[in-house]
Amino acid sequence: MTESQGMVETRLDEGLKQLEISVDPEQRRQLLALVGLLHKWNRAYNLTAIRSAEEMVSRHLLDSAAVLPYVNGRTLLDVGAGPGFPGLVLAILRTDLQVTLLDSNGKKVRFQRQAAMELGLTNVTPEQARIEAFEERYDQVISRAFASLGDFVALTRERVVAGGQWLAMKGPAVDEELAELPAEIIPVARHRLEVPYEVGTRLLVVLERRTQAPAP
Repeated sequence: MTESQGMVETRLDEGLKQLEISVDPEQRRQLLALVGLLHKWNRAYNLTAIRSAEEMVSRHLLDSAAVLPYVNGRTLLDVGAGPGFPGLVLAILRTDLQVTLLDSNGKKVRFQRQAAMELGLTNVTPEQARIEAFEERYDQVISRAFASLGDFVALTRERVVAGGQWLAMKGPAVDEELAELPAEIIPVARHRLEVPYEVGTRLLVVLERRTQAPAP
C-alpha cells in the first residue's frame, strides 16, 4: 500500500466513524474501489473538479454518506447525479435500496455504469436522460447542487409518489429558496450535515406535499 492509499483508507475509516456509520468489509472495499475508479477516470474525462483521491473521500463519499439517516424509502431517484453522488454511496450503504441515477451527461453516465458493474451493485440503475423525459415515480428524490429548490420541485413534481419526499442537499443560504416554493410543498425538516474534514455548513432540506389546504 502506498502512503497515498493509506491516507485515503484512514480518511474513509475515520470519517465513517465520525458519522457513526458501520460498514462490513465488502462495503468498505466498494467505497475504496469507487474512489479509485473516480480518480482514474477523472484524469481522462474530467468528471469532477476534485483532483486528489483523499479529497474525493470527504467531498464525495462522506458528503454523500452524511444523508444516510434520512433515506427511508425503498426507491430513490438521484437527479443530476453527475458521476453518481450521492446515489452510488447510498446504494453501497443500503443494499436494500433501489437507486436510479439520472443525468443527461453521457460521459458521467458511462462512469456510473462502469462503477456499478465493477463494484457489483445490482441495486443501481444509471439512466441518461433529462428529468422532463423521465416517467418513473420514487419514494424519495434527492439532489446535490442540482438546482434551486423551486426548480428542483417543479422538475420532479411527478416523480415523487404520494406521501414521498424530496431531499435537497444545500448550502446555508436556503431561506430565500424556501420562500419561493409553491404553497402545496412544505419543508418538514432541515438537518445540518456535519461532513468530516469539510469546513462550512451543509444542510439537508426535506420537503413534502401538504396533506391539506392551508388555513385562509
